[in-house]
Amino acid sequence: MFRPGTGEIILIVVVLLLLFGAKRIPDLARSIGQALHMFKKGMKEGILDIDKDEDDSGNGENTDGHS
Repeated sequence: MFRPGTGEIILIVVVLLLLFGAKRIPDLARSIGQALHMFKKGMKEGILDIDKDEDDSGNGENTDGHS
């Protein structure tokens, strides 16, 4: 997988500064962090729901009416 070096990271930071300005970057980073947190929380809840559904229907019986 591609791993950026020091030069690439500096270039990305400079481009971000030019595009968004120094005052907006902390707000942008905070928004991205919150979005990632909500995404991870949703994924965890989805996995827990799937596990719960499997435990509830794991008694060997078919619940959709077909054999």
